[in-house]
Amino acid sequence: MARPKSASHDLKRDEILDLAAQCFAEASYPATSMNTIAAAGGTSKARLYHYYDSKEALLFDLLDRYTQRLLALVGEAQAVAERRNLDERAALHELVRLFLLEYEKSATRHVALVNNIPFLGETQRVLIVKRERDVVAAFTRALKRAYPERLKPHNQTAITMMLFGMINWTFTWLRPGGPMSYAEFAEEVIAMLERGLGSESP
Repeated sequence: MARPKSASHDLKRDEILDLAAQCFAEASYPATSMNTIAAAGGTSKARLYHYYDSKEALLFDLLDRYTQRLLALVGEAQAVAERRNLDERAALHELVRLFLLEYEKSATRHVALVNNIPFLGETQRVLIVKRERDVVAAFTRALKRAYPERLKPHNQTAITMMLFGMINWTFTWLRPGGPMSYAEFAEEVIAMLERGLGSESP
């Protein structure tokens, strides 16, 4: 008979995922072993195998949970917009703020998403890539609603990826406690949208 999971099972699993994400960010996924992750957490490799039967399973759970969280943020932003009766531009701005707040808390998980999808098995990779595309599609829809006069069929992909280019790589240079906070940077991104997309095309 299988031993029941303890009440703190998920909390310990989240701690392992945080450790793994940190190790992957510092040394790369290929260079990180289960021993590396265990040592970083001051525990044994056997303890890790209590939760994950392989490094690949650990990576998938990390990316699975993180991409689900990003999709959930889209729904959270919509709920905030409805609750506050925000117009379409303000709703998009709230989406930007929520994503950057998440990136601040989950920088190493975001690094894992950006760098390590190729190491997943095919079925897992397809699932994670689909979620990424769903997030991008949600941003495209929000941009089209916010700036309908600027987003057209020929440029909507480019403009969406321009926005992601501004926010997705913050882990490479924006640091908590640095001269600019993530919240301040979110307002700069919003100002750029308003001064750029919010003005008429030349």
